[in-house]
Amino acid sequence: MSDLNDEYDEQDEQDERAAYGERDGELHDGLLEEELRQAAAILDPVPAELRRVAVDAFALHDLEARVAELTFDSLVDAIPVRGESDPPRMLTFSTDGVTVDVEVTADGMIGQLLPPGPAGIEVLSGPRAHARLTADDMGRFTGEAPPAGPFALRLRTGREVVVTQWLRA
Repeated sequence: MSDLNDEYDEQDEQDERAAYGERDGELHDGLLEEELRQAAAILDPVPAELRRVAVDAFALHDLEARVAELTFDSLVDAIPVRGESDPPRMLTFSTDGVTVDVEVTADGMIGQLLPPGPAGIEVLSGPRAHARLTADDMGRFTGEAPPAGPFALRLRTGREVVVTQWLRA
């Protein structure tokens, strides 16, 4: 009788492991990830306004736009200058045919498009443009400092639309 109970107990333990996704005492990655997502949703939910802004930011209105990847960020890739308390942040975004160099300070931003040429530039801080700038024939542009939160640049040249990756100023 004792052996029969031990078999039932062992089978119950195996069934319980299978139900919770355990294999030899290890949780499946997918189940663990789902449990962590559920815990995060309960303990630290994403605010509705932030979710709306994120969804709007990736709306399909720029489906044809090419994404310019961040290829240089002075906060990550450069050696800090000794004695400089608030150095300008240098950013370079690149696609196959367009490079955007931007210097961001507390006072504003200046930038250069390569190859040089005129363009309309929108500083995005959500679904709407925070500021509209114009690049001259040499590809140069200036504007106010980007918003404190995440921002991106949308460039409209005569030939194409390019959107930079989102980042914080």
